[in-house]
Amino acid sequence: MMRAIVVDDEMAAIKSLTWELQKFPETISIIETFTSAKEALSGINYLKPDCVFLDIEMPEMNGFTLLKKLDYRNFAVVITTAYNQYAIQAIKESAVDYLLKPIDGDEIRTVMEKLKKIKDAQSFQNHFKDTINALSRASAHQTLQIPVSGKILFVRPDEIMYCESDGNYSKIFLESPKQLHVSKKLKELEEMLPENVFYRVHNSFIIHMLKVSEYLRTDGYVVLTNGKRIPVSRNKKDDFLRKMAH
Repeated sequence: MMRAIVVDDEMAAIKSLTWELQKFPETISIIETFTSAKEALSGINYLKPDCVFLDIEMPEMNGFTLLKKLDYRNFAVVITTAYNQYAIQAIKESAVDYLLKPIDGDEIRTVMEKLKKIKDAQSFQNHFKDTINALSRASAHQTLQIPVSGKILFVRPDEIMYCESDGNYSKIFLESPKQLHVSKKLKELEEMLPENVFYRVHNSFIIHMLKVSEYLRTDGYVVLTNGKRIPVSRNKKDDFLRKMAH
């Protein structure tokens, strides 16, 4: 039997999923549930489950960020998601288990069959890596919801050139050319943006790495495809160059 944890910021969703999972007592046992991603981070590291049912869209920390911050990673991940169809397809193609909200009983039965095949620590580790990679690809298709002046703008990550800190606010510079002034700190934007293509090269700047045309070693600047020069912190230089090489 697999020991499982459920993480979702909506208690109604947790109750619904738990009720469905209790129909498979020979396969799975719910040892804990969390509505807080931060509490789940500590709980997963401490309880060391065999499986985690994880919501992606959570306010204080999304599921993708939670997975990357964990110390303990020897478990299978089942995503519970309301991602758009393109992201779902990316997850499907990588054979990552997922439950699309609202959750269907037949889908849970299928997931249970998959979980029965994951039996040892090495399988857990491989499955965890597959999940991280699939979510990384899926996040590239995700439309970001950016609050601006009483509205919510839907922005694709590939439209963004770079982001700049402005105190408790941030500026997002698009390819258009257009800029958005948003009531989010740069750290909040950093957590929203897909890590595989965005990088915080400086305390005040996040860049889209696919928009970089050159790096000026002497000056310590990157030049973006629109000609904009962005400083790279000394302590970020080696890590930045390593990421650009992959």
